Amino acid sequence: MDYLRLGVNIDHVATVRNARGSAYPDPVRAAKLAEEAGADGVTAHLREDRRHITDGDIERLMAALSVPLNFEMAATDEMQKIALRHRPHAVCIVPEKREERTTEGGLEVAREENRLAHFIAPLAEAGCRVSIFIAADRAQIEAAHRIGAAVVELHTGAYCDLHAEGRLKERDEELARLRDMAAFAHSLGLEVHAGHGLTYETVGPVAAFPEVRELNIGHFLVGEAIFTGLTAAIAGMRQRMDAARAVG
Repeated sequence: MDYLRLGVNIDHVATVRNARGSAYPDPVRAAKLAEEAGADGVTAHLREDRRHITDGDIERLMAALSVPLNFEMAATDEMQKIALRHRPHAVCIVPEKREERTTEGGLEVAREENRLAHFIAPLAEAGCRVSIFIAADRAQIEAAHRIGAAVVELHTGAYCDLHAEGRLKERDEELARLRDMAAFAHSLGLEVHAGHGLTYETVGPVAAFPEVRELNIGHFLVGEAIFTGLTAAIAGMRQRMDAARAVG
């Protein structure tokens, strides 16, 4: 089975730093450590309100990393200009609301197809791989394909929440939906990624989907790193991903 890449999201290292307005912990140091620990890429979300990652962090990440940077961003003119200035390996277009604590769902592509098609065209022309963060929904996947995205990242948050709440029947239904939609997206020629809320307990079934090429995981790894260190946390995730892939 194909190798499954791990992208490590370092946003919440910046969250801890910003809680005190200090210079530490440094998310760029975390990104370099993730790289050394075997991460295949680093993800950072530059939010409009700069609540964690800052413009300076993106500048330093572009200069420091030798693995690809996946730049998460809202579909705004400001973020497009920043992405075009830096030209990261990948840009992932995500929905964003100021009042949310974290990204609550997938991007609404089907209703904004024309706008998003025009929005992503300059990014693709600049050499960025364009990914769309969406729910496991056929209409959204079809729309992402029509607008010319190279990648879809399936939102695994609902599956992880249902698992945490012990709602196992609904969890399994959501997992089946993710599996079916990963296969559907792949059938259209889209590269399939997945992420949001994945933990040691929940990563295995998603990692086993043969169509999924990359998982992006952040909050759990940063939390686990408090107890075990970031290198060990990443190694533990990598081990579980590889084991699930081998069986899957």
